[in-house]
Amino acid sequence: MKRFLICLFFPLSLFAQQKNCDILIINGKIIDGTGNNWYYASLAIKNGKIVAIGRDLPCTAAKVIDARGLIVAPGFIDVHTHLEGDETRDPKATNFILDGVTTCITGNCGSSETNIGRYLRFIDSVKLSINVAALIGHNDVRKAVMGRANRDATPEEMKKMEAIVDQAMKDGAVGLSTGLIYIPGTYTKTPEIVSLARIAARYNGVYASHMRDEGDSVTQAIEEAITIGREAKIPVEISHFKLSGQQNWGRSRETVPMITAARKEGIEVTIDQYPYTASSTSISTLLPDDVLADGQDSIKARLQRPDIRKQVTDHIIARLKKRKLKHLSYAVVAYYAPDTSFNGKSIEQINLAMGRKHKLKEEAKTVMDLMMNGGASAVFHGMSEEDVKRIMQYPFNMFASDATIRVLNAGMPHPRGYGTNARVLGKYVREEKVLSLEEAIRRMTSLPAQKFQLKDRGLLREGFAADIVIFDEKEVADVSTFEKPHAYSKGFVFVIVNGVLTVENEKHTGARAGTALRNL
Repeated sequence: MKRFLICLFFPLSLFAQQKNCDILIINGKIIDGTGNNWYYASLAIKNGKIVAIGRDLPCTAAKVIDARGLIVAPGFIDVHTHLEGDETRDPKATNFILDGVTTCITGNCGSSETNIGRYLRFIDSVKLSINVAALIGHNDVRKAVMGRANRDATPEEMKKMEAIVDQAMKDGAVGLSTGLIYIPGTYTKTPEIVSLARIAARYNGVYASHMRDEGDSVTQAIEEAITIGREAKIPVEISHFKLSGQQNWGRSRETVPMITAARKEGIEVTIDQYPYTASSTSISTLLPDDVLADGQDSIKARLQRPDIRKQVTDHIIARLKKRKLKHLSYAVVAYYAPDTSFNGKSIEQINLAMGRKHKLKEEAKTVMDLMMNGGASAVFHGMSEEDVKRIMQYPFNMFASDATIRVLNAGMPHPRGYGTNARVLGKYVREEKVLSLEEAIRRMTSLPAQKFQLKDRGLLREGFAADIVIFDEKEVADVSTFEKPHAYSKGFVFVIVNGVLTVENEKHTGARAGTALRNL
């Protein structure tokens, strides 16, 4: 459906009688982000802010958007992204903007820039089309002080890490993140995290965690996250909440009530989720943690030793036996720099393409070969649709892409980087009615704004920043698939960022009005 921007020019006498604004949106169904029902109203924007909402606004504007038949909502806030290093690849952040996202929270999974002040100044200098807030990542803080060492921090090292986190929070970080499945986070004991989380708590920050396990030991991992929140007295955000591995399907009946119980105890725990049954991360997660210590040179040296190769092979075989799988067909390479022909192929397929026997031991050898050449990112198919829906129905759950800025046709990435919000609105709201439209928008807007202290975002309110999406609820849909991931979502007709029209008739205007958001 095509919608057109209407340009109106009024006589000067009318400007004296009526209030002037930059953009006027008329005839739209307003869903304000609170979870309340939609209503008809007009909305006026001036100097990057919402200045009025009402049925009959006395406002003139050079730009009037007729939103008849469309939903007008706050811009979506993606609480779990990984932008670092990709900001200049496409400063327009087209994959996010065309999925309705106007703000991203980056620095997740323990991975961030350690100098948050410098990073946020860089964001302002790049002038992205999206707003960006940042967490300080524990893994990179630990690396800055003690590398990838597999040991406890000394008291002196703890002081240095605490100083980095303290400065990051002073510079505007919105909280502390951990990636306890990644090196060196996996080597870290709970008390170290509690100490750093207490620093973030002094500045009203959030503790966001990629937990230690999302499969067999998921309940223990959830309990650790809750314990950190309890002891550090800090709000907790559990990232990409899921159940990995066929042997764990259905356990959302067990894990979601743990979050409910923690909230009843008075711990501010929330979760986020991407609406897919596949995850995406490095193939290094297939290896035992101790093999990954001390950097690529050390990994390569270890993987040349027969005893370590046997250890890795046994580890991978045991992992697949738990999943009741015979091959590494569920792990599909997203990007492998030394040979991009591997992109989009499973480890099983790559192993056969290399002329090796169709056996799991040989596939383990293929994984080790890829790791010796620097590793690869991959998509891992291993969750159930039943769990996805049950987790989605939990009211304190946000939606997140767990993605970075995409470049068209680069690699075979997870489709969540293009279609997360459109998939929720199209598949799970319109088609399957897992949740209402108003509730889905609340999870995408006011809930994340409240959680991450984005005080003037997430609601359509007078005085709030004019981050707004206007979409067709009947047409919105994700187009990106695992087989053909490079496709933008459809149905987001207009997107406004800080009062600047950034999408018009589903096309990016080229505007780059985003800014760094600081927790100050």
